[in-house]
Amino acid sequence: MKKARKLYESPSGDRWYLIRDPSGALFVRHEANVASGGQVEHEDIAIFLGRGAGPEQQELLRLIGTLVEEHPANG
Repeated sequence: MKKARKLYESPSGDRWYLIRDPSGALFVRHEANVASGGQVEHEDIAIFLGRGAGPEQQELLRLIGTLVEEHPANG
């Protein structure tokens, strides 16, 4: 079973999700809005983050940052 977490939904209706598939692989799923054709694309996280600094990339970085806040380093 895949696990999904919505990262961002644009005002135009595009949606991005962080997905973990049954094998443990992580990727970003982009669902384009109906007016854009409604295509669904899967993208490697590194490529997704390397494409720019849009609100969808910023939300993934914010989510990653929360992991650090929850688990402080010992030292």
